[in-house]
Amino acid sequence: MNELAQVLKLTLHEKRDVALAIVFGVLAGLASVALLASSGYLISKAALTGQMTVLIVIGACLKLFGLGSAVSRYSERLFSHRATFTMLGNLRVSFFEKLSPLAPELYSKYRSGDLLARIIGDVESLQNFLLRVFYPPIVLLLVFSGTILFTMYFSVYTAILLAVGYLLTAIVVPAYFAWRKRRRNWKTRESRGALSAEAAEFLYGFRDLKIYRQLAGKEQQLARLAESYNEEQRSEGKEEVYSQSANGFIALLVSLAILASGAYFTAAVELDGLFLAMLVMISLGVFENVAPMAAFPAHFEESRKAAVRLESVVGEKPREKGIDELPEGSLSISAKNVGYVFPGEQRPALEDITIDLPPGSKTAIVGPSGSGKSTLLAVLMDILPASSGHVLFNGISSEEFPQESIWQRLNVVLQENHFFQGTLRSNLQIADPSATDEQLASAMEKVELGGFSLEMDVEEKGQNLSGGEKQRLAIARAILKKGEVWMLDEPVSSVDSKTGQLIYERLFEGQPDKTFIVVSHDLTGLEKMDQIIVLEDGRLIEIGSYNELMRSKGYFYGLKEIEQQVMA
Repeated sequence: MNELAQVLKLTLHEKRDVALAIVFGVLAGLASVALLASSGYLISKAALTGQMTVLIVIGACLKLFGLGSAVSRYSERLFSHRATFTMLGNLRVSFFEKLSPLAPELYSKYRSGDLLARIIGDVESLQNFLLRVFYPPIVLLLVFSGTILFTMYFSVYTAILLAVGYLLTAIVVPAYFAWRKRRRNWKTRESRGALSAEAAEFLYGFRDLKIYRQLAGKEQQLARLAESYNEEQRSEGKEEVYSQSANGFIALLVSLAILASGAYFTAAVELDGLFLAMLVMISLGVFENVAPMAAFPAHFEESRKAAVRLESVVGEKPREKGIDELPEGSLSISAKNVGYVFPGEQRPALEDITIDLPPGSKTAIVGPSGSGKSTLLAVLMDILPASSGHVLFNGISSEEFPQESIWQRLNVVLQENHFFQGTLRSNLQIADPSATDEQLASAMEKVELGGFSLEMDVEEKGQNLSGGEKQRLAIARAILKKGEVWMLDEPVSSVDSKTGQLIYERLFEGQPDKTFIVVSHDLTGLEKMDQIIVLEDGRLIEIGSYNELMRSKGYFYGLKEIEQQVMA
């Protein structure tokens, strides 16, 4: 039950609606029992008396109990569902508040489809917590308690049989099927997550699968996952039917036992025969309220697993921040003995990196593919947390600052930049919603996109833009942000060399006081950089200016020689 503590806490935030739902649920249950009890009493009384006044009064009671049952059941549904929807809203907000600080790291741990299944499917699964897990046992206990106390006045043996029936149908049978469910360890939620993950990957990679003629194999894999998920659901459905059948059979046996014992005690003149039909009808009426307990084990386990899956995403507490904002003014950035290991990996992506990036400096990070360039940039941006060492801003660890205050000071262009469906204007104004058309057009001119209209439609993920156009649009968006530190990861890799050099010159000349950190495979034009950081296999190999590295004739010099031979 510890896994559901947070869900229970959020549910009890709506204690007024929860309390009213329980009250009206109990009233509805007692009214339905009273309705059947009055019916049984009326049948017996009508057979033994001809007094119309008594029969009319009992008939009026029947109408009253029927109306009370209907009104109470409607009110119970109203308040319980309102509490559920409010709880779900609170749960989504609480989950998002925990999720947002961890968002930069999530895609290195979870596949996008599985993450979506958790965020949507598992949250939706918890809507059953109040209606099917928390609420029914409380209502059932109170209804049975009131019924047992009432029947004790007429027959202690009937009350005992009802108590035994309650213990079996509300406790023993649900506990047994809950144990069976936990023992068999059904993985419906995991199957749904796997299916969602593969379906998302199928959609993202449809074109490549089609080109390489692997579509049929992927479709078969999806079909197998879908069948596995359906089989898990069928098995869970069968268990619920078995539980319901067991409860129904026990309720029938108890009712028959009450009828047999009542007949015996009536024959022994220990029970007034006038009440026999009433007691049997009471047993039938009270066991109607047991039906939700048949689904209790399935919904309890479903809610528990959903809570565990959600907690596994946001279970890690975000680091505590000691300072609210980065200090005003220029920023110096340093990395001291920084290392990083991706989750589940043994080989470090970065190892013992120590560098200094003074304010206003221009730094290039170079090295072969897989050397850790992009990872180092992500650690410097505080997107990935350093596994060892520290990243410092003005001599203070980045762990002391909120991530948002760091990102607010950065102009970032990554290898892959997201574009939303809309217009060029709407995608540019993400960086500065108050930017005028003149400012937007100026930013577009600086990246050689001046011929594009701001009203031009942009499809989802910028699918109607070329790779070079997307990179230049991302740079234009960063220009509008007006941050103090530029962090560029292969920003012009899809742009021709001449245009790329022109964009760099405009950035450097137009913002001479800004700090630039550029990740690049292209070694051309690095003469303008203040320092060059050379990485290989996650380790710092060389660092220095272009002239210093060329004079030392080390690793960078070798890379440059290879490039010149290829270009010759």
